[in-house]
Amino acid sequence: MYEPKRLSPIEKLFYRPIEAAIRWCDLIAHETQILESEWDIPDRLRNAFPQWPCLYASLEKILDAIRNQDVPYGALGVTVPPGTQVDLRLLTVRHSDLKRWMLYYHPDQRPSFLFNQSVAGKEAIHYSTYLILQADRDALQVQLKATEAKLQSLISDLKAAGMERESLRVLAENKQQLSDHSRASFLNVIGALVNIMLGSSRAGRKHSIFDSQASIVDSITAHYGGVAGLSKRSLDEKFAAARRSLAKAKN
Repeated sequence: MYEPKRLSPIEKLFYRPIEAAIRWCDLIAHETQILESEWDIPDRLRNAFPQWPCLYASLEKILDAIRNQDVPYGALGVTVPPGTQVDLRLLTVRHSDLKRWMLYYHPDQRPSFLFNQSVAGKEAIHYSTYLILQADRDALQVQLKATEAKLQSLISDLKAAGMERESLRVLAENKQQLSDHSRASFLNVIGALVNIMLGSSRAGRKHSIFDSQASIVDSITAHYGGVAGLSKRSLDEKFAAARRSLAKAKN
């Protein structure tokens, strides 16, 4: 014959962290006194009830689990996405989530508000088994991090290879499209601009503020240092080639 489960009077659908800590430490008889204190400031809670060190320790364990997303949490019983900021006095953990967390992280603990005596034996995990499972979990986490690091490295390599291949493709297309005559024309234009910038009028007045090719290069790299083709080395080579081409064209 079916007998409905007998609910504990201290069991709730969800708990604030302090309420769970009170029940974990079997201090339900003092719940009103504790809740009237400044429990949302853990250091003051510890000083207010030094006779119950379990209370502060249990509260810190629950808050640590919430901070590290070991247990789902919510606001006033409604679960929120991980990382959501919730005021400590509104913060809650569901009974079922708290029970799962307790089974996994504290298998040697069986507080009555989460585990009634009839099923405690069935749900108990031997501590040695827990240690083995935890070691396996830690090893898997290490492997996962190593795999993620390798994956990120591979993605970076693939991106770099793709960018290099694209650069080579563009360079090859440009070389095909740029005839010798066009290249000479571009170089002559560049060379003429450089010479004009460094030259002076017949009256001796300088055409620009630049007094050397190096000063032109420094100004360009200062303003456009991250642009492809405008590095100092590239500019030096192009300017030198341009001035040679212009000198050759004038002869």
